[in-house]
Amino acid sequence: MKKNLFILCFTSLLSTVALAQDSSRPVSLRFDFGGGEVAEGFIGITSTTAYSEVQGYGFEDGAKITEIIRAPKRKKSIDALSYDFITSEDATPFRFSVKLPEGNYKVTVTLGDKSGTSKTTVRAETRRLMLESATTAKGEIRKESFNVNIRTPKLSAGNTIKLDSHEWDAKTGTIKTLTWDNKLTIQFNDERPCVCAIEIEPLDDVITVFVIGDSTVTDQRSAGTWAQYLPRWFKGNVVIANHAESGQTLKGFRFQRRWDKVMESVKEGDYLFIQLGTNDEKKRGHDPMWPADDRAGDWIRTHSDAETDYIWELAIMAVEARRHGVIPVIVSPISKFDRKTLTPTHAMDKYGQNAPKAAELAQCAFIDLWKMSTDIINAVGEDGLHVYSDGTHTNDYGGYLYSLCIAKGIKENRLDLANYLADDLIDIDPKNPTPRYTDFTVPIEKRTAPRRKGATSMGFAAEGLAPGQRFPGDTQGEAEYRAAQKAKQEKK
Repeated sequence: MKKNLFILCFTSLLSTVALAQDSSRPVSLRFDFGGGEVAEGFIGITSTTAYSEVQGYGFEDGAKITEIIRAPKRKKSIDALSYDFITSEDATPFRFSVKLPEGNYKVTVTLGDKSGTSKTTVRAETRRLMLESATTAKGEIRKESFNVNIRTPKLSAGNTIKLDSHEWDAKTGTIKTLTWDNKLTIQFNDERPCVCAIEIEPLDDVITVFVIGDSTVTDQRSAGTWAQYLPRWFKGNVVIANHAESGQTLKGFRFQRRWDKVMESVKEGDYLFIQLGTNDEKKRGHDPMWPADDRAGDWIRTHSDAETDYIWELAIMAVEARRHGVIPVIVSPISKFDRKTLTPTHAMDKYGQNAPKAAELAQCAFIDLWKMSTDIINAVGEDGLHVYSDGTHTNDYGGYLYSLCIAKGIKENRLDLANYLADDLIDIDPKNPTPRYTDFTVPIEKRTAPRRKGATSMGFAAEGLAPGQRFPGDTQGEAEYRAAQKAKQEKK
């Protein structure tokens, strides 16, 4: 039955997908998951629907999924959407992608099992948390909506931003990150994810919160930052567009045309959160995420002194954003962490202390994440090993806590954005933060074991893969770093 219905409507649905892919104003798309009857106006998706560029939708490689059909007691009462669904065989995350133009989209997922319970966590693009453990009772079918921003590296002038080795494979000439590709990717996992349907529609009138920063802010493949968890704490007419990237500095963000991308994407009433400083302190050497012969990676070109140009550059960015009708918010860089002593280091003190001077100079909102992160490290003790994956970058637990700190800062600054914070937002006290790690229940994808106390290098295990495996492309930056370290030792 499902096959016949799919064939009858295939032509019209295929043209709809093609229109969504090629038009600057995409149409809505609706997908019915499972092995049963396809709902009218939906595209049928089974466990064997693999993604292809030609088709423009489907499951990504590595998915271990099963389709389940619940036969209704009465044939006339069948609901084509709710009586069949897709789930994972062993709670392994699975990802579904749709080829779409860059822009903002509202995604509505139908979750649940007519004959059982379900528990589903949903992430989008590179692990941005959208829904945390959405639970349905036995027989309950539930719809949840969230907003997602997707983009490509293209600039309006026909140029592109300058991507680094984490984002771009120079040998094959291909994008190797979900952040900059030409599709929307949604990931499902948790104890028992039951996905009945996905509906996608473009959003024109939505408040976009742009975020710029470095590796402590970017969408990490294997760890977690506050910007990745921030979407979890918003409802309604808000979408997060995280443009942060590893290795970035205030000057580098402009040089690589990332600032141009943000400024041509903003509109009046949007927000811009700026957190930089972690790399601005570096004066010499080469960023391992750039080829050795690429001078864009030389720290001497992008260094900003904490007492002078760091303040000025931050303030200039905030003022320039305001000229575009955007509401700027300066965020001080997070504190670094000593995994041996379980205490904050003093590496970021000057940048953390001078960030508010930039906000004062620009007369804009300021969130003191440096102070709040320092308080959290001092408060959690041994749990600091779970807050940070190394001395600089946060784990998922740390990203979760620091996203709550950002939400706290939004409220304390009395920004209109606070009106869109989630009803279940946790009111965090950095000196006594909750949840504690033992109460942290957000499901984390399979990865290598937690790093030992005193470890200094960042882990590279990736989402949806077995322990020890790596996400395609994750190893290049690490390999370049190892080679540089080896060369340094040989010179000695």
